[in-house]
Amino acid sequence: MENKMNKFGCQKLLAVLAVAFACVCMWGCGDDLERKWGPIEWSSPRTVGGVIGFIDDSLVIVSDWRHWSQEQDGFVYDGGTISGIGHQGLRVYNYRVQEEGPRWTDTLDNANTNGFTYLVGQLSDSIVWGGNGNNSFSFWKLGQKPVVMNVAVSKDGCNATFKHEKMRTWLNGKILLKGPLGAGGDSCQYAVLDTIVKTLTYKRLDANLKWIEKCDDVRAWGDDVVCLMRKKNNWSVLLSVGNIVVDSIEFDENRKYAVYPALFAGSMLHMGDYVCSIANDKIMRNPYVKSLSDLMFVNADGSVVKY
Repeated sequence: MENKMNKFGCQKLLAVLAVAFACVCMWGCGDDLERKWGPIEWSSPRTVGGVIGFIDDSLVIVSDWRHWSQEQDGFVYDGGTISGIGHQGLRVYNYRVQEEGPRWTDTLDNANTNGFTYLVGQLSDSIVWGGNGNNSFSFWKLGQKPVVMNVAVSKDGCNATFKHEKMRTWLNGKILLKGPLGAGGDSCQYAVLDTIVKTLTYKRLDANLKWIEKCDDVRAWGDDVVCLMRKKNNWSVLLSVGNIVVDSIEFDENRKYAVYPALFAGSMLHMGDYVCSIANDKIMRNPYVKSLSDLMFVNADGSVVKY
């Protein structure tokens, strides 16, 4: 794959997004609530979420937000208290070397009252995606503000749609949204987002893509479809390119439960509790960092980084 796994290589995708999202920002909201009912009470300090994704072999993206509440009592209306989360934010930490705090932070000025979240998952090493679970999506590039795209939805030879859980770069500059790839009948198995014409098309796998049903995670890397899949009989993770296994990494019996799920994370691999890298069709045990809960990371030499 011509060394294209050394880094994400999403310049084409970013160019497409830049054209498609020009002047479509929607990151400040909540003013309507204050005008209608009065001030919103915000919690302090901020709530730190979890790992959104990895930038490279030393930097990790983490989510955060603040809880809010508002009394809706009025002269003719007694509505009690409503609440939610807002001021969603991103942090970038060094997960290899202990530092005092994040390298970078950014937050939004919103009350998130419309069921829209900006923190669903990672699209690339520098873009976090979100949405409303239907026909509206956000793309938050580090160092910028999120842009939002509303799309037309269609179905190509399938019936029921699905919840959007993963978004991955796909062929021809498009974006893949994963569903239950093994779903039977006429249920939709995946969807393709075209950011140029602003359409989301739900599909079933054709003969050329039927093989990706066995993948734990899948994405396009250049012109290749790349797949990660776990092999339970020896607790290994296989790397497949175009339905051909090109490499694997094995875990011992003590780690058998730590390799699920096997995910692409920007230019890195996040396999259960472990963070590895990928280059030249190879899974690299570098950095081979153990990623634990509460933002704790253990390096191969046993040193611990915690935030």
